[in-house]
Amino acid sequence: MSATVTAVSSNGRYSFTKPNRESVTLLAGLGVEGDVHAGVTVKHRSRVAKDPTQPNLRQVHLIHEELFAEVAAAGFTVRPGELGENITTSGIDLLGLPVGTLLRLGDEAVVEVTGLRNPCVQIDNFQDGLLKQVLGRDGAGNLVRRAGIMSIVITGGVVRPGDPIEVELPAEPHRPLDRV
Repeated sequence: MSATVTAVSSNGRYSFTKPNRESVTLLAGLGVEGDVHAGVTVKHRSRVAKDPTQPNLRQVHLIHEELFAEVAAAGFTVRPGELGENITTSGIDLLGLPVGTLLRLGDEAVVEVTGLRNPCVQIDNFQDGLLKQVLGRDGAGNLVRRAGIMSIVITGGVVRPGDPIEVELPAEPHRPLDRV
C-alpha cells in the first residue's frame, strides 16, 4: 500500500478543529499559509505563555487516518481535521518514524518530522473519553502518545488530498520521536 494524503485542513483562528480544504500551501520555515499555528516562533497558546521566542517545531500537524478506525472501535467518530491536524495521511506509520525524517508531500512540499503531538484535555472537550484513546501507557508504564506527529516545512508547495507521500529516513542512528 502506498502512502497518501487523504485530507488537508487549516484554520486562520484558534479553534480545536480545522476545516478541510481542497488544498493547503506550505511555506518554508513557517507552516501552513493562513493557519493560526504558522510562524517561525511558537504559536500554541500555552507555549507562547512560557516563552514566545521558542522556535516553532509544530508548524504542520499530521495524523494517520488509521487512528480514526481504531478510535471508532471504541465508539468514537472522528473525521479528518477534527483533532486539529493539517494533514491526514494513509498507509504510513507516522508514529514509528524517527526524528529528522523527511516527508515529501505531492510534487514540491517537504516537511521534517520534529516529534510527537502531546495530546491535551481539549481532546476530551471535543469528545469526552477520547483522550484515553490517544494517550495511554505501555506494559512498562511509559507514556504512549498516538495523536499524530509534528513537523517543520523545509520546502514549500501545495498539498492536496490524493497526493503521494515519500519517506526519506535520516542517517542512523535514528532517534525515536518524543513530544514537542
